[in-house]
Amino acid sequence: MRLRNVPGSREDIANSEFVIQEAEKHKGEISSFFPAKQPLFIEIGMGKGQFITTLAKLNPEINYIGIEKYSSVLVRALDKQNELELPNLKFIRMDAEDINDVFDENEVDGIYLNFSDPWPKDRHAKRRLTSRQFFARYEKLLKSDGKIRFKTDNASLFDFSLEEVEATNFKATEVSYDLHNSEWNEGNIMTEYEERFSAKGNPIKRVVFIRR
Repeated sequence: MRLRNVPGSREDIANSEFVIQEAEKHKGEISSFFPAKQPLFIEIGMGKGQFITTLAKLNPEINYIGIEKYSSVLVRALDKQNELELPNLKFIRMDAEDINDVFDENEVDGIYLNFSDPWPKDRHAKRRLTSRQFFARYEKLLKSDGKIRFKTDNASLFDFSLEEVEATNFKATEVSYDLHNSEWNEGNIMTEYEERFSAKGNPIKRVVFIRR
């Protein structure tokens, strides 16, 4: 899918108080960008930010960082935050592959992966956010009791994720192939994609990964 360029998006991001600039220069100090030292949760590939903005609004006792690679998408999340001015929500524009250059060991309490790019070609498997390469990255920054929560409508990506985790130090729990009709749907916050896919009748898959 070709992303539409949003004029001025890079400038808006570069000048925003809600975006952590040159985050790699602040490794181990990310919590200092929030007014209160609280548990830190991140969403990797947050899209337009509906999910993480809602989380931050509902849970002021937790700090959140939304990570997004594309300026034209991140700026939409920034629009929401400019209205709400939530003190516990920040953003970083970066490639997920560089996540260990930004977050220190045991710095993150939890990770959200929502409707990640499936990278359908086999040669791109290591780019999937639930590949063993990414699990290795998460293991470094995630606290020992931290969880990785993953949602998708893509059956192939979901099955890949359940198989791939077997080669890591994580394991799958709370596995659902139809989240909205499962015991784990209570309190579920939907993303923009989730609303769209659900309206079409596509079942949402969901799993929680924890350390073995």
